[in-house]
Amino acid sequence: MATKSFDLIVIGAGPGGYVAAIRGAQLGLNVAVVEREHLGGICLNWGCIPTKALLRSSEVFHLMHRAKEFGLKADGIDYDIDAVVKRSRGVAKQLSGGVAHLLKKNKVTVIMGAATLTAKGKVSVKTDKGSEELTAKNIIVATGARARELPGLEADGDLVWTYKHALNPPHMPKKLLVIGSGAIGIEFASFYNTLGTDTTVVEVMDRVLPVEDAEISALAKKAFKKQGMKIMEKAMVKQLDRGKGKVTAHIEVGGKIEKQEFDTVISAVGIVGNVEGLGLEALGVKIDRTHVITDEFCRTGVEGLYAIGDIAGAPWLAHKASHEGVMVADMIAGKRAHPVKPESIAGCTYCHPQVASVGYTEAKAKELGYDIKVGRFPFMGNGKAIALGEPEGLIKTVFDAKTGELLGAHMIGAEVTELIQGYVVGRQLEATEEDFINTVFPHPTLSEMMHESVLDAFDRMIHM
Repeated sequence: MATKSFDLIVIGAGPGGYVAAIRGAQLGLNVAVVEREHLGGICLNWGCIPTKALLRSSEVFHLMHRAKEFGLKADGIDYDIDAVVKRSRGVAKQLSGGVAHLLKKNKVTVIMGAATLTAKGKVSVKTDKGSEELTAKNIIVATGARARELPGLEADGDLVWTYKHALNPPHMPKKLLVIGSGAIGIEFASFYNTLGTDTTVVEVMDRVLPVEDAEISALAKKAFKKQGMKIMEKAMVKQLDRGKGKVTAHIEVGGKIEKQEFDTVISAVGIVGNVEGLGLEALGVKIDRTHVITDEFCRTGVEGLYAIGDIAGAPWLAHKASHEGVMVADMIAGKRAHPVKPESIAGCTYCHPQVASVGYTEAKAKELGYDIKVGRFPFMGNGKAIALGEPEGLIKTVFDAKTGELLGAHMIGAEVTELIQGYVVGRQLEATEEDFINTVFPHPTLSEMMHESVLDAFDRMIHM
């Protein structure tokens, strides 16, 4: 059997892998991408994109109930869960097809199958038709991650779900337990709660959205509770007793066990890297708790072998994976590459209200020894927010008092996942408070609150 030779082989066609492949091809490399399931990976097919489609449906449903506030009339408001899911799947399918088109347009060879690294620079792919042998001087591993399953809390697709079941629900939950309040857990809790499901969220840490700034977490909790969600913090699900059409959860809280009955449970307790069966250890790649250890340029320590995206550790975000893919492709092609700095990557959660942040929390900045100035501006003081009927929210900025560097920005409220990018660009350009203050923000926009938050940090706020 003939061995096919390439300049670059990418294993995995998620947002890290397919982007790395396209960038490599743009730079004149002969590129192959190996994918065992679907182009676009989890993000496009079962993650970022279809969840946003679902959440958009629940947001519109929520707004329909508020019609009267806007001087509108809407009667007999209802939803069809099958149609909601169908739209979400259609969006995912469209984008997955888009990835196939982009790879073809850039003349990337796509091989569907499961890859194994048999030796340095060698990849064996098990396909439907048998196996193919490939060779390349450079290989990028971008195999992503999957849902972590805790013993006793494993998904069965009927009563206990992972994100995949939650995206294509076998039934509409009446009483739902969500285990874990990170981005995935809280987005599903928000979606089902908005559609009328009695929703309880259990979080082992002392607050919901534990990676966010404490002030933002507290505001999120207040909003969720106002929407009827039950939030249990510093709590742990110890076991699930599965019966016919019901689950009894044993929840440990404050040293006592509480038993509660649910008809559906969603487990969202983190992820594990897809490192198995690739032959990484045999090549000398170091793996720590299911993640490949790399340097800042995604190098594994094995010559010509790189790891990007979820498999290479936190933050587990699609945009981080894509950026690493471009960086590695640039390096392989001999271009100058800039390492991706985790503290300059924004995190976005599309619950209702939205949450977005970049950089250090107030607590982290203090812990790192910075002398800080903190600014805050509430949505209530912004004309556009009032006009939109979205007066709940906050924009918070954390600055280095000595240099004026923006150390972190934290937001909760309408459209903050779009607004955060202003601060991300500011950090990239190493803007100081003076640059932000002297920037003219258009009126009337939500972005004006970003200006006011900076002004507040330096005792210059106008509109409060």
